[in-house]
Amino acid sequence: MTVVISATGLYAPSNSVSNAELVASYNEYVERFNAANAAEIATGSVEALQPSSVEFIEKASGIKHRYVLEKEGLLDVERMVPNIPDRSNDDLSLMAEVSVIAGKQALERAGRNAADIDAVICSCSSLQRPYPALAIEVQDALGAGGFGYDMNVACSSATFAIQNAADIVRAGHARSVLVVNPELCTGHLNLRDRDTHFIFGDAAVAILVERADIAPAGAWAILGTKLQTRFSNNIRNNFGFLNRCDPEHRDDVDKLIIQQGRKVFKEVVPMVSEMILQHMAELDLKPTDLRRMWLHQANSNMNRLIAERVLGHEASQDESPTVLDEYGNTAGAGSIIAFHNHSADLKAGDRGLICSFGAGYSAGSIFVQKAA
Repeated sequence: MTVVISATGLYAPSNSVSNAELVASYNEYVERFNAANAAEIATGSVEALQPSSVEFIEKASGIKHRYVLEKEGLLDVERMVPNIPDRSNDDLSLMAEVSVIAGKQALERAGRNAADIDAVICSCSSLQRPYPALAIEVQDALGAGGFGYDMNVACSSATFAIQNAADIVRAGHARSVLVVNPELCTGHLNLRDRDTHFIFGDAAVAILVERADIAPAGAWAILGTKLQTRFSNNIRNNFGFLNRCDPEHRDDVDKLIIQQGRKVFKEVVPMVSEMILQHMAELDLKPTDLRRMWLHQANSNMNRLIAERVLGHEASQDESPTVLDEYGNTAGAGSIIAFHNHSADLKAGDRGLICSFGAGYSAGSIFVQKAA
């Protein structure tokens, strides 16, 4: 049975933060910290913090801008955490709300009603709560039938969920599966760390996976999916219900994202490149068969090297489009945002690759072909 991606949806918050705004807030924090600890810094017992800069951020990542759910608390030097109040249990949760927005957009683009959906998968890097499942809340809010469940594979959450959805459809358990990928990443961003304070933005995407015989014109046939994981501590977040972080102690940094960026770069680039090339060989595809690559939007230098190793030459913006400069790193949503924003111009028969990679390590590749 041929399974397709019928449509995608995208939600981006109305608030945004530029690198200049982020740097101004961070550097003010650095000045205050260094002044408050001047005596200890002078004796060598405390290390002085180094300021950030727009040039440093752009060179290190390629990020210039990000959309954020809440801006004032994020930039407030006294807080440096988004100010997002709790909602009543009777209200739609925040992650469900943005998922519903993206999901409705995907359904509209495919000409579907929520009643056509047989399953909902909510897959993201950080879930708002353990239970009830956010997917079930989204299912209820949309008015969909069937079943729903949550899953988490860090920055590969969307591609892993697409394979799950495709397998569900092939097995006959559903005809239409809606994957939602709400990535509200600024909530676990350490805005007091020079190496990571600029990385993440907020967004949500939705992907409608269906049987080809009911799909609308212009759907994308899934030619093959491949997943890979390899354990690594180089990207880690220790927050959890067994070690709840006191909100008065936000410097407990291992409860936020921590990463060893150079090690990640060195290890992930060859791992992902080799996986893509192996998957292409399994599908009897050549680099020249690829019209476009929609890679995970974490770091522009990583994407450049991975695309070059796969294609055999440095990729153009047309061959491997970047949305990282506008959206920042949106974890699992990044490659889907690139696909959503840069796929309408392709023609029937064109082939492409949706690829993710992130903490775990985890990596997923989805080869697709535009249908007539």
